[in-house]
Amino acid sequence: MTRSRPLAVFDLDGTLADTAHRQRFLERTPRDWDAFFAAAPNDPPLPEGVRLVRESAQDCEVVYLTGRPERCRRDTVDWLAAQGLPEGRIWMRRNDDRRPARHTKLDVLKRLGRDREIRMLVDDDELVCIAAERAGFTVVRARWAVTSAALRDAQEREGRT
Repeated sequence: MTRSRPLAVFDLDGTLADTAHRQRFLERTPRDWDAFFAAAPNDPPLPEGVRLVRESAQDCEVVYLTGRPERCRRDTVDWLAAQGLPEGRIWMRRNDDRRPARHTKLDVLKRLGRDREIRMLVDDDELVCIAAERAGFTVVRARWAVTSAALRDAQEREGRT
């Protein structure tokens, strides 16, 4: 791939992967993060996100930016391949990083944007979208999946996804 192509940055959970079937693990106390992430390989694809990533790959280099911890890399790589999604670098959260996604993802976006044009970020997390827009990035809000209040709270307060 040529390095001159702009980047299209895609979130996974709630953007490309439907997490509805595993959100129940976050609705209990304490939250069962191990079960939540262990169920990720069974996520159905979200057709709207899949269509957008495939269209974007025609003009852009695709990059995946997820709040999933690094320990989920193998499952994530396998899931993307099983869906026939474009290959691209996958940026994941360090296993011990508990900052909110709006911080971790913005850090990566700024790093990527230093020497590459970022055509767009596609994400379902409203706080991530707001932070990215404030930093000058073009954002497409992935509003095609249902996200539980427990997942939204976990993303912001516990920095786990």
